[in-house]
Amino acid sequence: MISSVYDCVILPLNKIHNRDGNITIVEGQKNIPFDIKRIYYLYDIPGGEARGGHAHKELYQLIVAAGGSFDVLLDDGNNKKIVTLNRPDYGLLIVPGIWRELFEFSSGAISLVLASHKYDEEDYLRTYKEFNNFKIR
Repeated sequence: MISSVYDCVILPLNKIHNRDGNITIVEGQKNIPFDIKRIYYLYDIPGGEARGGHAHKELYQLIVAAGGSFDVLLDDGNNKKIVTLNRPDYGLLIVPGIWRELFEFSSGAISLVLASHKYDEEDYLRTYKEFNNFKIR
């Protein structure tokens, strides 16, 4: 699969408003295009720190700013774009073969990540050189 940063899109998530508070429900294969096999979240990120800095061979992810805000750099080896996440009812779909870096975390930011596969170290492209080699195959 040849992927592009343009394949990574913001997905609106169903927000149910109630005077007692809002709820957003995410269901695999219903409002996101994959089954959810793993969920994790990043929090208490010190000011100025970045996360990510890798790509995946097969993994799809939906990244949501569950609290606060942060930026995501997407890089397909030819094109780059930065997406700001700051609403819990929108998620960024990242397709396989895209280098990602998360940065500019606001105080108290929480990055919620829904993943299509369980953790598999073999799926990671941990260096940019390894990523470039994977992309030119």
